[in-house]
Amino acid sequence: MSSSALDIFRNALIAYGGEDYAAALRLAQQAAQADPTNAVYAAAIAYLQRVMREGKAHVYVSPEAFAAFIRGGGNVPLYANTSAALKRVYESYASLSLLDIGVGDGLALLPALMPNVHHLDVLEPSLAMLNQTTAALNARGIDHRAINATVQQLMASSLSPWGRGQGEGAEWDVIQSTYALQSLRPEERPRVLAWLRAHGQRLLIVEFDAPDFQHPSQGSEPCEGLATPERVRYFVEHYQRGLAEYADDGGMVAQGFLMPVFFGGFDPGEARVNWEMPIAEWTRLLREAGFAEVQTETVYDYWWATAVVVDAR
Repeated sequence: MSSSALDIFRNALIAYGGEDYAAALRLAQQAAQADPTNAVYAAAIAYLQRVMREGKAHVYVSPEAFAAFIRGGGNVPLYANTSAALKRVYESYASLSLLDIGVGDGLALLPALMPNVHHLDVLEPSLAMLNQTTAALNARGIDHRAINATVQQLMASSLSPWGRGQGEGAEWDVIQSTYALQSLRPEERPRVLAWLRAHGQRLLIVEFDAPDFQHPSQGSEPCEGLATPERVRYFVEHYQRGLAEYADDGGMVAQGFLMPVFFGGFDPGEARVNWEMPIAEWTRLLREAGFAEVQTETVYDYWWATAVVVDAR
């Protein structure tokens, strides 16, 4: 990857963060001229041209693009391996009660489920996604309780697991969360993990082993703080892999999902929805929360970062 092209493209991202879209497009075109084989620069040009015409796109503005993304490319083996990792845990129990936090549409949970899961609670703040999971569970005749809430709302409620009376305290054999706890703000995590430790015998977290990028320092321009050289390099290198997985779909995933996500990462006005961190930091926080045994296992070498299951007891 050309360092000079990367420097030019970093300036394009800084211009984008400052809402100077014409300069961002001009600089992205210069970066592409300096490194014409880089798919990120070409995709950025197409995206910025659309921004010039229509304005910034919301990440989920194209449901079709997101659906094609999540059920294609590296997501297929990613979720297959995630479900297999969960199933191996379930197989070690004669019977278990299970809580899935941030279940989404059940992409990880449903293929893993076994008859020995005798109590199932699924928690999801998106009602549309929760309804999809509920419909799939009902179609398979799986008894469950659907909870339309965040984990913080669950913590504040008096909800108890199946078979227990109100006030007896919730306790599940296994609590799991796949690619969902990254949405917790860092300051919320110790409290949430401590609650999960108190209410679950075992906690499975599947997350990406993402790098720990420094936050912008006070006094720096927000767009420059987001576009540090190391962060820009990481994004460009890894998005090249991601874009290659969807190179044959006519640009639907690239322009409808991946590039809005990419540029949103360098937009100080974009509402932040996740705070990824290294798996070593998850492990540290889990030990501080009171988990005595914490083990990790690689799930899949995903294009963005390696997916890892953290098994805490």
